[in-house]
Amino acid sequence: MNKRERLIFAISAAALALLACLPLADEGFWLTLGISLAGYVAMATAWALFSGPTSYVSLATAAFFGTGAYVVVNLGETAPWPVVLAVAAVAGALLAFLAGVATLRLSGVHFVIFTFGLAELIRQLVTWYQTNVGGSVGQYVFVYIGSAQIYWQLLALCGLVFIVGWAIKRSRLGLALRVIGDDETVAAHAGIDTARVKVLLFCISGAFIAVVGAVLAPRWTYIEPSIAFNSMISFQVVIMALLGGSRTLWGPLVGVLPFTLLYELISGRFPNHTHLLLGVAFLLIVYFLPQGVAGRIAQLRGKGQAATVKTAAVATREVVQ
Repeated sequence: MNKRERLIFAISAAALALLACLPLADEGFWLTLGISLAGYVAMATAWALFSGPTSYVSLATAAFFGTGAYVVVNLGETAPWPVVLAVAAVAGALLAFLAGVATLRLSGVHFVIFTFGLAELIRQLVTWYQTNVGGSVGQYVFVYIGSAQIYWQLLALCGLVFIVGWAIKRSRLGLALRVIGDDETVAAHAGIDTARVKVLLFCISGAFIAVVGAVLAPRWTYIEPSIAFNSMISFQVVIMALLGGSRTLWGPLVGVLPFTLLYELISGRFPNHTHLLLGVAFLLIVYFLPQGVAGRIAQLRGKGQAATVKTAAVATREVVQ
């Protein structure tokens, strides 16, 4: 770790410590907003761990999120909370493994459609089971965890996701992912086991998202499949990550805040047209910011550095002449 990275870690730790004080100052609107932001930051960053470098757009986020939530519904009363979170992580990773083995040989729109269909399939299966076997559509959540505790857990999870992402980026696994994202055929010819690498990252991503679902589950007293496996979760996470820039570790963080505020505005003022307006927002983001805000900033910095080098070269030639 060089000096610059140590400085970034120190600033990040200080920022997390400052954000952790939010519940001490406010337990109303701002804490509720903080919980939403922290949850989306964790999910969008976890999504970008896999989809960013590989360019595979996954719409399975709702499947992982709902899996984590239903682990709490079924184990929350009987098992210690750390065990519940661990089981949620394992369940999310297992679901990602099964889906990955079946789908990661696909690419492009076929992968997108399959992952979206996976989330819908699980939602329908859970609905059928609860209606025909459980006798009701939903289940009560008999786990009480205060809003402050939920916020702190999500904040800690955000920190953990960033640390894992940083470690992956510096590892051989991160290098393999970048090669796969640039050209998967070349990566395979170079000796990289592309299927194994993609499945591994998909499992890590799914585990983190499932834990977010588990942590947020106690906020609801009653959970239905339509809530836990809501497809809007998948689309929101994708839009946030793409808005900020999914190819950088901090990109999703940049995209979460403006999109969350935009979503609150749209859903509050235009509740009947929320999905339509979000779809328009998604198209505009993809068209005008294909690399996201982070990618655009990197492009501007690159142009600035190139201009500086060009100016220095011209000045050097003039001095020599």
